[in-house]
Amino acid sequence: MTDAAGRRRRFAALHAGPGTFVLPNPWDVGSARLLEHLGFDALATTSAGLAWALGREDQSVTRDELLAHVRTLVAAVDVPLHVDAERGYADDPAGVGETVALLLDAGAAGCSIEDYDPSAGGIAPLDAAVERVAAAADAARQADAPLVLTARCENHLYGVDDLDDTVARLRAYAAAGADCVYAPGLRTVAEVETVVRAVDVPVNVLAWPDGPSVPQLAAAGVRRVSTGSALASAAYGALATAARELQQHGTTTFRAGGLTAADRAALR
Repeated sequence: MTDAAGRRRRFAALHAGPGTFVLPNPWDVGSARLLEHLGFDALATTSAGLAWALGREDQSVTRDELLAHVRTLVAAVDVPLHVDAERGYADDPAGVGETVALLLDAGAAGCSIEDYDPSAGGIAPLDAAVERVAAAADAARQADAPLVLTARCENHLYGVDDLDDTVARLRAYAAAGADCVYAPGLRTVAEVETVVRAVDVPVNVLAWPDGPSVPQLAAAGVRRVSTGSALASAAYGALATAARELQQHGTTTFRAGGLTAADRAALR
């Protein structure tokens, strides 16, 4: 297994470019090993996918549960692992820094901190969000090979369709020390290009249904494309569809879409 510092250096090198890389989001050991087998250079956790795997909804996982999940995935694969750390599992900047330090210790190569506050039901004030990003950045740089920090603006996932505010937030987060910025929910090439032109750090974009393709995002200057909970949702959706076929029709045509022998080998 590659050492944690080496994984962080490899992850940072991917962000240094050139080109665009896809960062798919597994939700358990099996999906992580399969995605590594398929040739992806790095992986990222998904908060929703992990919650579903535990039989719960998103934003219900504890920090201890996340850390256990990260340690398990880091031990299972050799590629760098980025971690969806939600809002840092803390109410104050010091707690966010503590979470990032714990993720470093768990072997993470990167992590993201978002500005949505579930307890308040909205996006955090900019000054408070910036303080949290700065604390995360300080903690990320305590290692000889720093953890890659991504700062997320959640505006477009929660009905705040204000691109100017999104850009202002992302610029502030980059100035506070974020190595990469991310505004999930951007749906057009024009929106993406606006963000890429506005910031001086790599940009992550969430692959969106009927949104720009990976080649289109690459042409727009995006460095990283992630899938969020989409792969976990597709997998659980396929399970539900197959089970309904069996229950309602007694047939198993779904077997045709199962794992190949070569793919199953990656799970051993």
